Amino acid sequence: MEEVSINSEFIKLDSFLKWCGAVSLGSEAKMYILDEKVKVNNEIETRRGKKLYKGDAVEFDNKIYKII
Repeated sequence: MEEVSINSEFIKLDSFLKWCGAVSLGSEAKMYILDEKVKVNNEIETRRGKKLYKGDAVEFDNKIYKII
């Protein structure tokens, strides 16, 4: 599990995937989210604007990112 710090109250899912380095482009993030390849707190998430808060866990490409 990789811990990723954010500097705000929340971050949107597509922005988070770019922030943590899981993808390089926003369009890439959108594609993976719509293809149901991203989980938030063990649930498949298809909303790229889903707000993530500290304590949430994002699973993508066999890696887990915990927001701190």
